Amino acid sequence: MGKVVLVTGAARHLGGRFVRRIQREPGVDRVVAVDAVEPAHSLGAADFVRADIRRPAIAKVLAEHGVDTVVHLDVTGTALGAGGRTSVKETNVIGTMQLLGACQKSPRVGRLVVKSSTTVYGSAPRDPAVFTETTPAKALPSGGFAKDAVEVEGYVRGFARRRPDVAVCVLRFANILGPRVESPLTEYLSLPVLPTVLGYDPRLQFVHEDDVIDVLGLVAQEPAGASLNSGTFNVAGDGVLLLSQCARRLGRPTVPVLLPAVTWVGSALRTVGLTDFAPEQIRLLTHGRVVSTEQLREVLGFWPRYTTAEAFADFAASRGPGPLPPAVLAGAVDRLAGRLVPGAPVTPSDDGA
Repeated sequence: MGKVVLVTGAARHLGGRFVRRIQREPGVDRVVAVDAVEPAHSLGAADFVRADIRRPAIAKVLAEHGVDTVVHLDVTGTALGAGGRTSVKETNVIGTMQLLGACQKSPRVGRLVVKSSTTVYGSAPRDPAVFTETTPAKALPSGGFAKDAVEVEGYVRGFARRRPDVAVCVLRFANILGPRVESPLTEYLSLPVLPTVLGYDPRLQFVHEDDVIDVLGLVAQEPAGASLNSGTFNVAGDGVLLLSQCARRLGRPTVPVLLPAVTWVGSALRTVGLTDFAPEQIRLLTHGRVVSTEQLREVLGFWPRYTTAEAFADFAASRGPGPLPPAVLAGAVDRLAGRLVPGAPVTPSDDGA
């Protein structure tokens, strides 16, 4: 029998995309898609098993299907359907513990891939300019999804010590963007007016959803060359964008808010259901975060197809023009300059960055 791949989080958009993708790989015989809720999208020829990874029954699923590769994508910051933050945390932390326990007992499992996040580095005023995979966080996340990701990675390292025969790969993704990606950050960027922290213009990195699927497909396979497709890797598009650049490219005005009042604004937005302006997101939009992807390229041989700017452009195109489209705003600035300085040349502007 060929490789049997189990994918958690199959009911989510990225999970469904990966399930459809991995079953087309030549070395894959069967794909087992797992989630606690029925997916609204097609999973192709995959076998869907409705199971809650927080329950010990997940061990039965691995044994009954003879799973040898586990791709754990059910580590997320947003609830799917009913359930709030408590349900999300239980799935992230308790679910990961149960899944790793099942993998530890299974003699057939030989490869484990875990979706993590660059939020494990936190966001603090004295952060280094660029985080590498071995850079410790200046201030560990104190709550929310970032803290979940830190705990998940701790359990994964413990599993790797107990099962050195299993190739373990942890992918720390920067903020994922794409036409169909929904997250607290995309909700924030979709607001008609973007509240920002007065005096701060953070550097941000993004990774396109297509690159997420491609790198997952790479590390879930048997490695090429000398690589074991194991280790911890940052995944992000090349380059950075300032938050002010993002706002201009979206055509959305910004409203600077004093830092002490940001928490109140976030609570108000959360109360009316516009976005989950959690403390970890406030810190990101204050101090920013940039990571190195050198190990991703040198060890895994993976180069993202989209830069940070290109991933953001694809996201922005899916949201449509904001109230201040860059071209219109640039034209207005040029016309104003022409009136203030008669005879001044009017030069075509780019997208406002």
